[in-house]
Amino acid sequence: MDVLSLDIPDVKIIRPKKFGDHRGFFSETYTKKTFEAAGLHHDFVQDNHSLSAEVGTVRGLHFQLPPFAQDKLVRVVRGAILDVAVDIRKGSPSFGRHVSAVISAAEWNQILVPVGFAHGFCTLEPDTEVIYKVTNYYSPEHDRGLLWNDPALGIDWPVTADKARLSDKDHKHPPLARLGDLF
Repeated sequence: MDVLSLDIPDVKIIRPKKFGDHRGFFSETYTKKTFEAAGLHHDFVQDNHSLSAEVGTVRGLHFQLPPFAQDKLVRVVRGAILDVAVDIRKGSPSFGRHVSAVISAAEWNQILVPVGFAHGFCTLEPDTEVIYKVTNYYSPEHDRGLLWNDPALGIDWPVTADKARLSDKDHKHPPLARLGDLF
């Protein structure tokens, strides 16, 4: 397994080994001891799976408040996404900055998004399926979001606001300036 830090080093790209032959392939996408040997200590408690039928589907930017904050390990099993993590840790030197990466079934890569980051993605291919592990259970009372296209974030999304497919909830999230001290 290869582990690479992005421009905000707390966010990591992970490339599991993939072994293939004439039958197909095999890959250990998560092994606790391998992650811990790489310095990644996370206790994942839930797996989530989403299907986005259309290109330009935006999900996010989401996070949960403490004590239900979540680290996320995100991978794509079909299709591709532009994955985005925004630092919303008030005291952090990278507060308000983001990192992004293309995560795809073809690249067989994953992204680790730690607590204190708003997370979202935009689909780049039709029928994209995303699976992600989280370190805390879903709590509707602690579920929050950040406006996906807040100009203050400077995210170069691969879709315009008028073409993006979002949930009603994701249209209504506040901009960064109105989030307050959360982490």
